[in-house]
Amino acid sequence: MADTHNVTEFIFLGLSTNPEVQRVCFVIFLLLYMAIVLGNFLIVLTVMTSRSLASPMYFFLSYLSFVEICYSSTTAPKLISDLLVEKKAISLWGCMTQVLFIHFFGGTEIFLLTVMAYDRYVAICKPLNYTTIMNQQVCAVLVGIAWVGGFVHSFAQVLLIFHLPFCGPNVIDHYFCDLHPLLKLACSDTFLIGLLMVANGGTVSVISFVVVLASYVVILLHLRTRSSEGWRKALSTCGSHISVVILFFGPLIFIYVRASTTLSVDKMVAVFYTVITPLLNPVIYSLRNAEVKKAMKRLWIKTMKVDEK
Repeated sequence: MADTHNVTEFIFLGLSTNPEVQRVCFVIFLLLYMAIVLGNFLIVLTVMTSRSLASPMYFFLSYLSFVEICYSSTTAPKLISDLLVEKKAISLWGCMTQVLFIHFFGGTEIFLLTVMAYDRYVAICKPLNYTTIMNQQVCAVLVGIAWVGGFVHSFAQVLLIFHLPFCGPNVIDHYFCDLHPLLKLACSDTFLIGLLMVANGGTVSVISFVVVLASYVVILLHLRTRSSEGWRKALSTCGSHISVVILFFGPLIFIYVRASTTLSVDKMVAVFYTVITPLLNPVIYSLRNAEVKKAMKRLWIKTMKVDEK
């Protein structure tokens, strides 16, 4: 075991080796990350301060936005700072920590999106019992399950790669520590471990995605007897969630249902689910949801009045 971890650091190749491209990317990703933090923080603040957004749907949305900030923060700051330096290095322990938190917050988001689909199912298919079924205690338990599920998923992934022998090349063709690039650098046969990772990450993503789709199939079947106004109102509350689910699950399934194989497009796909999706979530939920827009407007007016005083 003495030779297991004689690689003490990894070197990222990053998104580009062209200095001019890196400078442009620095400005772009810095602005994107600031927008992610500010946009999602605004949703959290709006939900916390608005009485009109006291329903379980917005309770889950506030946690989703908080997770988005944490999720993007596991990769974006390192990516941004690396764009200004020639040697893009990360320690072995830093790499393992990054893998842990990426899968922790990513797994938590997967489970939260699944919980939100269940919330929409209860709201539309069992409206008379909605407040009883989705009471405050149940919502807190569901959020807790999402956090625990994310931790168990991430801990299992790190456990699989922690004892791999890294004794040779230490250059990662990526901008953060991800599972497939790390498996390529291991000095042992990683076929079985790759399958176990797929069984963990891929299964969690696919099963959750199927559950979400199934819930919306049931919702659509239930809406057959509703009026056109009922259809419009129900779908308006579901449209934002469906959009976020597709944007998040699509790239994840593309990456994590494969065994230990890497493709040239993986970095661009990773940019999508680590940066673009967390950026689009607050935009989708604020632009498509009238109640959120009204609450944000009231919060803005209230803030302006405080500043005037």
